[in-house]
Amino acid sequence: MSTDAAMSRQGIEAGGHRSVAAEQIGIAYTGDVLPSEALHAPAKVTAAPGTSNLAPVALCLGRDEELAGLRRILTKQCEGAITQSGAVHGLGGIGKSALALYYAHRYRSDYTLIWWINAASSDEIETSLTNLTHMLVPDWSTTAGRAAQVAWAMQWLAWNPGWLLVYDNVEDPGNLAPYTGALHQGHHLATSRRTTGWPDSIPTLILGNLSPDDATILLCRLIFKTDAPTPRQQADARALSADLGHFPLAIRQAGAYLTQNLGVSLDSYRRRLGAKLAKAAHGINAERTIAQIWNVTFHALEESSSLAVEVLHTAAWLAPDDIPHTLLTPSGIEPDDIAEAIGTLAAYSMVTDTGSSVTIHRMVQTVLRTPQDAVGTYSERHLQGRSRAEENTLRHLTPPSGQENTTNNQWDSLTPHLVNLAATTPLGHHNAALTEAYVAAASRLHQQGHTARTISLSEAVLAEREQVLGYAHPDTLSIRNNLAAAFESAGDLGRAIPLYVTTLVQREQILGDTHPNTLISRNCLAGAYESAGDLGRAIPLYETTLAQREQILGDTHPDTLATRNDLAYTYQTAGDLGRAIPLYETTLAQREQALGDTHPDTLATRNNLAHAYQTAGDLERAIPLHQATLAQRKQILGDTHPHTLSSRTNLADAYLAEGDLGRAIPLYETTLAQCEQALGDTHPHTLVSRNCLAGAYESAGDLGRAIPLYETTLAQREQVLGDTHPDTLISRICLAGAYESAGDLGRAIPLYETSLTQCEQTLGDTHPHTLSSRTNLADAYLAEGDPGRAIPLYETAIAQCEQVFGDTHPNTLISRNNLAGAYLTRGDLGRAIPLYETTLAQCEQVFGDTHPNTLISQKNLANARKYIEVTPRKNTTT
Repeated sequence: MSTDAAMSRQGIEAGGHRSVAAEQIGIAYTGDVLPSEALHAPAKVTAAPGTSNLAPVALCLGRDEELAGLRRILTKQCEGAITQSGAVHGLGGIGKSALALYYAHRYRSDYTLIWWINAASSDEIETSLTNLTHMLVPDWSTTAGRAAQVAWAMQWLAWNPGWLLVYDNVEDPGNLAPYTGALHQGHHLATSRRTTGWPDSIPTLILGNLSPDDATILLCRLIFKTDAPTPRQQADARALSADLGHFPLAIRQAGAYLTQNLGVSLDSYRRRLGAKLAKAAHGINAERTIAQIWNVTFHALEESSSLAVEVLHTAAWLAPDDIPHTLLTPSGIEPDDIAEAIGTLAAYSMVTDTGSSVTIHRMVQTVLRTPQDAVGTYSERHLQGRSRAEENTLRHLTPPSGQENTTNNQWDSLTPHLVNLAATTPLGHHNAALTEAYVAAASRLHQQGHTARTISLSEAVLAEREQVLGYAHPDTLSIRNNLAAAFESAGDLGRAIPLYVTTLVQREQILGDTHPNTLISRNCLAGAYESAGDLGRAIPLYETTLAQREQILGDTHPDTLATRNDLAYTYQTAGDLGRAIPLYETTLAQREQALGDTHPDTLATRNNLAHAYQTAGDLERAIPLHQATLAQRKQILGDTHPHTLSSRTNLADAYLAEGDLGRAIPLYETTLAQCEQALGDTHPHTLVSRNCLAGAYESAGDLGRAIPLYETTLAQREQVLGDTHPDTLISRICLAGAYESAGDLGRAIPLYETSLTQCEQTLGDTHPHTLSSRTNLADAYLAEGDPGRAIPLYETAIAQCEQVFGDTHPNTLISRNNLAGAYLTRGDLGRAIPLYETTLAQCEQVFGDTHPNTLISQKNLANARKYIEVTPRKNTTT
């Protein structure tokens, strides 16, 4: 059975700075665990009939066919996505949100609850879910943290059927996976500019521009309301809608202008747009069209309300959704004046107003933020809008009267705006106070487990630090290290490692070779190398860091213990259990003494040691240690904490290694159910658990359950993690192995070949996953009766395993054993038997006489001596 490499990483947590990877941003938050008093409350709370947060229904013409299709999709599939045609070059304004809103109102009576979710980012989705919790349990939610509120909303949706969730403006379809995968009691509807990246389980409805007739009807309805247009007016409307490319947003903007300016005729307005607009319906550049319309609208706004123009330029720099009126109000301006200005903008369809907050279209923001020229020069109005957005945001971060610190609710509501400000920072611009807010927001996101989402914040802070403090200032180096950690968390090792290297070199030069921050950088870089499978650089770097921390910080300092734990893990990854196990044992004893028997870091090392014993085949020590760790984690962390779930999976692994499928499979099944309930259907922990259960079914010979589970896990990993993420590659290898076990080499071999190519391209030629893929493909060629292709692959794999792992690593021994089998299949006993003898001697030396690998080698050698063909054992991915 091909085991899941992610399980090793899941079960072996690197403590200290390796897991944090950035010295300025606290401990990583690892899961949403509900407080005990609220765990079962969601099942008892009922939503009032018609509960929703929908905006008023908008005019939606020319979409009857799409509306009917959407209804068919949702009633049949429970999930759907409205995207837009690529003909508008990825821009918004095609009418996706309007159609979704119209659908929600049209079928409102069919749902127990409808909740509109701003889905441009994971943070905004979570904020919308906290608003749902506020709606349903207002008293409890006022004292609950953000993570608990999100988890409560998820539990409520899991318990209560018949709802509709509308995810508006989805930028990354993968952000929906934790919700569409885990929540099955209602309908999911998404709108997005993305036409690709959607899983096969979510059918998409492609929206194009309106037909000429529908576009003309819409424009006339907007301008003339219930009055019938004259033939001349209708002809002018048709001509204008054609000039606008029958683009819905452009038509709405033009209609809003003409409604506000009744003295301007259709023909006159059309002439004002100028000759820059193309006259044909096809090939219209939507952004250019909208910009030209807004030039006319801006001119009208400047004449009627200069404050409205100021508000619009302020909103351009903030997050587009749910901008509070107060965040748009400059100092000294009365709320009524702001409300009037926002009303004017809404009348011109420049914003959507709820009475307390506004939403601005992303295309409006893009045009408003566009510099005047190619070199990035901004007008005074651009810069004034940016300045007001920054000032208002900082003012709203001021602690409430009588409190010393900004509240969590303030941070939660303002973080999306801080992220947007950071992502749109003009070149060379800096604001010291805002930069400190970026640092604090990044710290909070990291603590919530969202380190990957801090990239834009850290990039903005780094640019400011380099400009103000210098490229090599200690604070600049700290932020650079944090940015590297964010890239690593996002799986972008291609950007993380060079940044870690640069930071380390500079710290060595500026701070010295043994400064604590230099040691942090060295430990982080070693961890990144290990993640990339470059053990040849990771191990020496860890060894150097450990020696320096022992000398500078002392033998039992927490940072020293963290590096010792990390080094032991890397030895284990390299197959050097002779050094890994004693180091784990030493670290465990020291952590028990320094931190206590049940400290999370102590439990992590105990878990790691149990896993190392298991890898060494010492199940008599591994299983009791796994059991003890699981019991302690349940007591200290709770039954559904991610680390508890990892321990449960690790214990099931040990039972499986012992051959006790009767205890392993039920434990895998229980763990998977708990992961799905506590973490969601596509959380990385859940995917590891699902892959492990599939492996257990395969070990039991139940390929009828194993293969569909492997296929599901692979599809989910492709969706959530990407096509070439290491865990996705593992799933692909495992599925290929299951196909091979089922005798379906026609599907197994192409999947092995694809996996090997992707591993070589993504991870490198000698990464452990690449070596396993190469050996597994050789196994499949041999099973197909093609030793001519198998033997060169085996020989290459052995040479590389010896180079990367050493001569006696389990993977090296397995590859050597398989090569001997290939020689035997070809009838080359002169090379097969000596290779079997060498492998057996090494297994006895490394594992002992009774280890499963030793017993397999004994059997293979005996069979070879009897001239019996041997079926090679598939190499495992460890």
